[in-house]
Parts: sequence; C-alpha cells; structure tokens
Amino acid sequence: MKELLRTNDPTVIAFATALLGGEGIVCFPMDNNMSVLEGSIGILPRRLMVRQEDHARALEVLTDNGIDI
Repeated sequence: MKELLRTNDPTVIAFATALLGGEGIVCFPMDNNMSVLEGSIGILPRRLMVRQEDHARALEVLTDNGIDI
C-alpha cells in the first residue's frame, strides 16, 4: 500500500473515498480512530492508502476533481 492523501479534514477523506470507489479503485482509510487518543480535536492527520499499482491513477482522479495533494 502507498499513501495517497494525508489530511486533518474528514470530509476530504470521505469525498476522496467516494471518488475512488466510483472509479473502481480500492482505498483504505487509516488513522480514523486516532481522534479517540487525541481527544477529538483534529490534530493527528488521517491517511488514505491505495495499492501501489493504483497510485498514479488515483492521483489523477483526485487532482481532476479538485483535491490538492
């Protein structure tokens, strides 16, 4: 797996996951439960991972839809 996106904004992760799913790219959100450890203040970023072979295509999908990486 390779990191595609790192952000503190959970809405960006949700939007990116929906876009990638629509293109048939499997993605894995990570660190979603870190908010429990940080007290839900949003300090720790969440990551979105994709398979190595899907990384270039996933980058293209996100940038074409206005998500800055």
